Amino acid sequence: MTVPNRTLMAVFCQQLGVTEPALKLLLGILAGYPLALIHRLYLYKKSEKLQCVFFTLAGLAIGFWNFGWGIFHCFFSVVFTYFVISLLKASALSVGIVFISTFSYLLTGYILTSSETYDITWTMPYCILVLRLIGVAFDAYDGTYASGISSNKTALKQVPTLLQMLGHSFFPSGFLVGPQFSMAQFLDFSNGKFNSKGSDGKELPPDSLMASLFRFGQGLLYLSIFQMLSFYVSDDLLISDDFAQMCIFKKLILMGLWGRYTLYKYISCWLLTEGACIMFGLSYNKNDKGEVKWDAVTNINLSIFENCTEFNHYIQSFNLNTNQWVAKYIYKRLKFLGNKYVSQASVLLFLAVWHGLHSGYYLTFLHEFIVIFVERDVKSFVKSNPTLEQRLRNPIVNIIVIVLLRLYTFIFIGWALLPFVFLQYPRYLTAFANCNYAGIFVHYLWPVAYGPLLKFLFKFVSTDDVKDR
Repeated sequence: MTVPNRTLMAVFCQQLGVTEPALKLLLGILAGYPLALIHRLYLYKKSEKLQCVFFTLAGLAIGFWNFGWGIFHCFFSVVFTYFVISLLKASALSVGIVFISTFSYLLTGYILTSSETYDITWTMPYCILVLRLIGVAFDAYDGTYASGISSNKTALKQVPTLLQMLGHSFFPSGFLVGPQFSMAQFLDFSNGKFNSKGSDGKELPPDSLMASLFRFGQGLLYLSIFQMLSFYVSDDLLISDDFAQMCIFKKLILMGLWGRYTLYKYISCWLLTEGACIMFGLSYNKNDKGEVKWDAVTNINLSIFENCTEFNHYIQSFNLNTNQWVAKYIYKRLKFLGNKYVSQASVLLFLAVWHGLHSGYYLTFLHEFIVIFVERDVKSFVKSNPTLEQRLRNPIVNIIVIVLLRLYTFIFIGWALLPFVFLQYPRYLTAFANCNYAGIFVHYLWPVAYGPLLKFLFKFVSTDDVKDR
């Protein structure tokens, strides 16, 4: 029996229980591995121009398969950016034009394509591209005018060619979901600076296969865990009537599991993408000891992420490339404001707008600002009270505190992600209510209730007993 008006891909997706755009995206990410092998076998010693042609055509092909003609929004923006930087000679004006034009185009795309849920459309690779193009504009300006703000490793002494811009922008293992990497890193890679040398002095492909396969294995592991968690938690569960009737403790555990389920989706994609970048050789890096490390495009630090005891650990471990990009091109360039909190708030607003126009994004980054403020205030409060600090150093108490903090970060990352996932206020307000407004009680009441009360009480606690001990 034939299935009318349905593609084989659509039928296959129905059997797997995934959407067609999601499966195409995953296959597009995995396509980086055979493309990396082709590059290693036939192109790694070829001219930079030939490699850039390969990267451009491969990236455009993957993009066209995923997004159709929409991928050419990205193509036109790359060409436009090139001409702006070239004609205006990498000036401050060119940076401003690239920044405003690409960001405005992205917001227009959000307006025209967004729905009530997260959409896999051409705006997804375009939002990655926006940062890449703005970064190139800044780096060209820094190299030309020696601003001293950007790292010397990324400043460009001359404006890249159009072919270099296209190869950098459509690098097949970097344009779908990231990672971000500088034009300088890309040029060093395509010029063979990361290639290996054999015992006979002969040039060989980058010695990165084992590191690539290790990251690929981690990606498959996290993808498998994500799939297993989908049997127990889902987006629909948290806004269901059944979830609302559960006891608070079960809700909190499921909210934490749902948070992991949500983050593992991103982590698995980043790990798989990074593995392909390592196989290409793009992720070449050296540590302080001169040892080669294939971690230049790492987007997730699993060790820190899986051992979080505070929310700042999530920031330090998650979406590293974007965080580094924002620190370099936004935060450091706002020093003239003279206030780190204003700079941090500006960065978070930038990130919220970059993600989209749904109110959930803005509430998520507002929540991040509040949580980081609260955690800093709590740590400052503890350090200012020798009695409390002394008791927390007790080995048994310290173990209990670490367990509680691990549980705290596990549970409340789920709360923090509710507006980011549900996007529109009727949906995330329902999720808030179903979760008994737990995050509001834990974080938002500290500045107005718990904090002032504890600080007042500890004024009457003598520290003399600590000295006697």
